[in-house]
Amino acid sequence: MPGGRLTHQERQQIALGLADSLPYAEIARRLDRPTSTVTREVMRNGGPTAYRADLAHRATERRAHRRKSPAAPGSESAPQSHGRDAEAMAEYEETFAAVLMASGLTKMSARVLTCLFTTDAGSLTASRLAQRLQVSPASVSKAIAFLESQSLVRRERDEGRRDRYVVDDELFYQATIASARANDKLVETARRGVAVLGPHTPAAARLENIARFLDFISESVTRAAEQAREVLHARPGAPTPDTTRPTPDHE
Repeated sequence: MPGGRLTHQERQQIALGLADSLPYAEIARRLDRPTSTVTREVMRNGGPTAYRADLAHRATERRAHRRKSPAAPGSESAPQSHGRDAEAMAEYEETFAAVLMASGLTKMSARVLTCLFTTDAGSLTASRLAQRLQVSPASVSKAIAFLESQSLVRRERDEGRRDRYVVDDELFYQATIASARANDKLVETARRGVAVLGPHTPAAARLENIARFLDFISESVTRAAEQAREVLHARPGAPTPDTTRPTPDHE
């Protein structure tokens, strides 16, 4: 399997594959590259609808030039904690952000969330986020507002009365429950449509099937989230809930 940076020709092949609506895995197979390489390449260069091979290649060359250029006096980056490799960290953060973008987040929301996830403290102020990402405070504020609306980030006040944005293990649980509740609203709305359309019509039957499916998914997701939360917070050595036992038909 070839390694190293993507060539200009490979980027042209990626662009052709996107134009043909090929999945990332198929494009990667044709290039003999990992799927993650193609996903990261596309998402950090405009996404599947805006990817351009020439622009992506020039952007990569600019990034490589910046890494090789000597830093200006007084602008040296802080040493990485725990002996981490700075270049490896930058590459990993790009990969993580690309995966989050592929899951539906905007580029800035993905970058902010990645920054918080990879910070040992698990929290940063808006000014520190803007500094680390080298973007405007307004860009950070907009991304944070979206992440808060999805229960992916929590806001706290520190001792200096500054807002800090926090990610922790509990947020995964809260985001999952929020998603299940959104399903509940869809279930309620679909079943209201059954009454409006008439219970014996094809359209009503379709809506009832949607409601039944989402109702089952919501209940299963909520139960799994509760079980996972117990496992996550269990003390080492403590017995964990048995999630393999069948659920009784009637509780």
